[in-house]
Parts: sequence; C-alpha cells; structure tokens
Amino acid sequence: MRIALITETYPPEINGVAMTLEHLVDGLAQRGHTVEVIRPRQNADDRARAEGTIEHVPVAGVPLPRYEGLRMGLPARRTLLRLWRAKRPDVIHVATEGPLGLSAMRAATKLAIPITSSFHTNFHQYSSHYGFGFARGLAIRYLRFVHAYATSTLVPSIDVKESLEAAGFKNVYILARGVNTERFNPGRRDAALRESWGAGPDDLVVIYVGRIAQEKNIPLTVRAFEALRRVRPEAKLVLVGDGPVRASLEKQHPDYIFAGMKRGDELASHYASGDAFIFGSTTETFGNVVTEAMGCGLAVLAYDYAAPRQFIHAGENGVTVPLGDEQAFIAAACELAADREKLQQMRAAAARSLAAHSWSHIIARYESLLLDIAHNGRVTREHNHLSPEPAEA
Repeated sequence: MRIALITETYPPEINGVAMTLEHLVDGLAQRGHTVEVIRPRQNADDRARAEGTIEHVPVAGVPLPRYEGLRMGLPARRTLLRLWRAKRPDVIHVATEGPLGLSAMRAATKLAIPITSSFHTNFHQYSSHYGFGFARGLAIRYLRFVHAYATSTLVPSIDVKESLEAAGFKNVYILARGVNTERFNPGRRDAALRESWGAGPDDLVVIYVGRIAQEKNIPLTVRAFEALRRVRPEAKLVLVGDGPVRASLEKQHPDYIFAGMKRGDELASHYASGDAFIFGSTTETFGNVVTEAMGCGLAVLAYDYAAPRQFIHAGENGVTVPLGDEQAFIAAACELAADREKLQQMRAAAARSLAAHSWSHIIARYESLLLDIAHNGRVTREHNHLSPEPAEA
C-alpha cells in the first residue's frame, strides 16, 4: 500500500504520540508499504526527503500555544490535492485533529480516498488545566466533527472508546500500544547513575517520566512522594522531562533531581535505575510511560484507567486506585514504600508481565485494518483482534 500519515508531531519531538507513530510508520515500512509522513516543518532546515520507503513531507505550521516544542499544522488542502493527484495514497491516516488534519480529511474526501483516524490526546480535558474549562464542550464537538470524516477512529484503551462513544463518536476501534522490551527492560539498571543521584543500592528511588505540566497532575505526585518520604526518609524523586512548571517546582523542591529530557537507551536507564514509578495523571488516553516503566521493572502506582487498567494487576505487578481518589493514591504510595519485600516482588512481576507485549503484534493489527479500509473503502468486518489483550502478572 501507499499510506499517507498526517500528524502534528513526530520524532525527534519527544512525546507519547510521536513515539507511537514512529513505531507504526517504521513497522509498516518494514512490511513493504510506502508511508508518506505529512507534518509541520520542525525547523528552518527541515526539507522533504525519503528514508527508504518513508517519505517526509514538511508543511507550514505555527507554535502550539502553551505547549513548548510542538507546532500546529496550518491548512494545506490545495497542497495535498496536488500531492495526492500526482501520487494517490490507498488510504490516509489522520493522527491529530488540528487544521492540517482537517484539511487533509477534506482533500481526501474530494478525491474519494479512504480515511482513518486516531485519537491520541484528551485536549478537551486539558482545557480545565489551562483556565479554559468553559471550552470543553466546544472542544468535544469539534473533535467529533473532525473524526466523523473517517471510516474508523482508533483509540488505545477501552476507557477512551467508551468515553468517545458516550460523546457521540462513531466507528471507534481499539488499537492498543506496545512496548519495546529490547530497550525497556530491567537490564538497563545503572548503579553509577543511581550513585549520581545520591542513592545507595537499598535506597528507594521514585521515578516520574513525562511532561512537567499541569495536565499531568504533578502536585499529586509531589504530595504522594512527600508522604512516602515520611516512611522512607532516604527516598529520592527523579523527574525526567521538561515543561512549563519545571522552573517553579525546582525552586520549591531543590532536593528533587531534575534529569531533563531523555531519549532512547538513556531514557531506559533512567527508568530501570529507579524502584517505583508514581503517575498521578488523569488525562491520559493510554500512558506509554506506564508500560515503559513496567518493562524496566518498576512498581507503578497510577489511577485505574487507560494503560494501568489494562496492564496492572493491583497488588501483584503494581498498584492502582480509583480514578480521582487522591487520598487513596497518597495512602497507596506510603504502603508501597513501607513493604520492601512486596515492592521487589511487584518489580519482578511487572517486567514479566510486559515481556509479551511487543510492537510487532500491534503493527500487524494496524496493517490489517488499513488493508481492509484501502480495499473496501470502509471497515467491512468487526476487528475484534483490535481489542486489548489482558496482561499476565
């Protein structure tokens, strides 16, 4: 097939959506498909280029407000019509819902090219974290309008599927996400890195990986850590990532370790050199950091939805609490810290439970759905194989 992927974000940008799309694109290319990646230009030197059967097509974009490092694609309908008339895709996949994605759907509709889409980010939930809670209803209506162009909308978890269907979205299918266990595994643990954090072999190191921003509920992570430190005074908190609240957090907590942005093997070493992963976010569609942390052998504490609901067996390979129950979250953090033996058992079970969830499974399912849409113009059979598989502890 020839597949056009339209997205606002792609590596080297660092976020869960970019990482997920890179895995899918690379996997499709390895299976013999040509993938045209249409995305906002990332810098002045960003030019159209081909890497094997992956074709990069940068288009105009503007900085995304309050989301440093990301750009929003501008409408490009005429450009896309010209491009696709010259080289017609068998199917287009729109991964983000900005002006670029909407213009791509309109261009594809005019040319009668089948369309699929995916829902990666709860922007309608983010609005309340940035003082625009009044716009939540408008945002969900816009998202529903955009995805109505597509024959299917792919989501990463049952929670998101149920939420979108309740909001009136049609043709929603689950495509779970995998984890690269060749990279994210306990073997990446680095004693020298722990030592640089001031942590001894038996000290408790708590890891947070992600955007240091309001929508990730950082204040709850901080409160939970401060509570567990009363149980384990030697505990260290290592925050990997960057974001708008990092500077103020560093001033308030100079004893925390701010590692900055990490990628690849270096990121894996930061995960694996910790012991527990505390993640208080309530706005995830999936939560790649949860599966990466588990793959690296960390005991994860998170709310019971999205990836944690799918992969964590509470008390066996991690800990979950009811969504939004902050008191239960903080109490669970203290319990996790108090029982050293149980913590070690959870860490080992977490790594075992992620060993079978490779990206190759996910890519095969994605390819199957694209083939169906490309050949028939729509989803002609129920893709039960796109449902998440239960994890084994």
